[in-house]
Amino acid sequence: MTYNELKEQENQYVMNTYGRFAIALDHGDGAQLWDVEGKRYIDLTSGIGVCCLGYNNQKIIDAITEQAHKLMHVSNLFTTEPMVQVAKTLVEQTGMGKVFFSNSGAESNEGMIKLARKYSYDKYGEGRAEIVTLYNSFHGRTVTTLKATGQDKFHQYFFPFTEGFAYAKANDMESVKAAVNEHTCAIMMELIQGEGGVMPLDPAFVKEVEAYCREHDLLLLIDEVQTGIGRTGSLFCFQQYGIQPDVVSMAKGLGGGVPIGAVMASKTCETVLGPGTHATTFGGTPMICAAANAVLSEVTKPEFLQSVNEKGEYFKQKLLAMDSGKIQDVRGMGLMVGIVVDPEQRAALVAEIMDKGVLVLTAGTNVIRLLPPLSISYAEIDEALAVMQSVFCK
Repeated sequence: MTYNELKEQENQYVMNTYGRFAIALDHGDGAQLWDVEGKRYIDLTSGIGVCCLGYNNQKIIDAITEQAHKLMHVSNLFTTEPMVQVAKTLVEQTGMGKVFFSNSGAESNEGMIKLARKYSYDKYGEGRAEIVTLYNSFHGRTVTTLKATGQDKFHQYFFPFTEGFAYAKANDMESVKAAVNEHTCAIMMELIQGEGGVMPLDPAFVKEVEAYCREHDLLLLIDEVQTGIGRTGSLFCFQQYGIQPDVVSMAKGLGGGVPIGAVMASKTCETVLGPGTHATTFGGTPMICAAANAVLSEVTKPEFLQSVNEKGEYFKQKLLAMDSGKIQDVRGMGLMVGIVVDPEQRAALVAEIMDKGVLVLTAGTNVIRLLPPLSISYAEIDEALAVMQSVFCK
């Protein structure tokens, strides 16, 4: 079908909940995508950070195919090897305790919130269930994770929201202390606020929050849905901040293109969620975990993570070197890069970049966000940079 034919049917049959770009994608290879009419793109989005090893990755395809011939799915009333192996790798790579499997980032954050509240209930009883999150954060689109998100624009329409959240300013320890009270059980943060504008938190602030949590027996919850699985140049971003969270959520890149999420608890709270306290039908299903094992076999390699850091720095330095009045700043870690531009110019810049064959994302009000496949080649990076230079420097 042509784009127009597909769009006509989409308008007829699909709920209009997304502001989609005027592109219908058909197939991909590596960090390149083609639309239904044959136009080729360099992809700097990787499905919003999901396809971390690119498209048509043979290792992931083989893992899924082999497992599909054995078992696609069984319920969590039974044990399967792929699920156990993913958990084993995650725990051994981080020094954490145990893992619960879900299907998405929002689900993972829901599970993390439930774990924190039960930890506090088990230890202190009722009335200590509030969680402090940061302004400008984003934690998901369920009724609970929308309320956990520290942006008023998301607190609309779906009343009543789940209560029990307070908000503090990022990089402001006094604001955090002011938000904590006798009802607080945890502090929840993204180390880089992705949807909020690719805003890395200050390391000194993060260490202060960790120490404060230890002093007051608050669980430290780290949302690594976007920053995890090699995206920032380490398996998890918290490893670069030198902290040890109590609970970490993840999703996106873990499956390399298939839906999976997880909640990973440290030994301080690994037994909080017992039988019957949390569950999901599809979590940890064998075929999806086979894909996750294929991803982890690559992104845990030190040389792979080093290449992510090097490519990210290459991106940033090349962007900063462009003789352009349109680029105000470049920030981020690894291959999570934010280009700060004039908010009034952003839409036009994005449209022109994409029209010239490079797919990009946005974040916050004034950021063009880059989340390319971690396996992107330097030739593909250079091709994308040449397009961006032609747009930013004209």
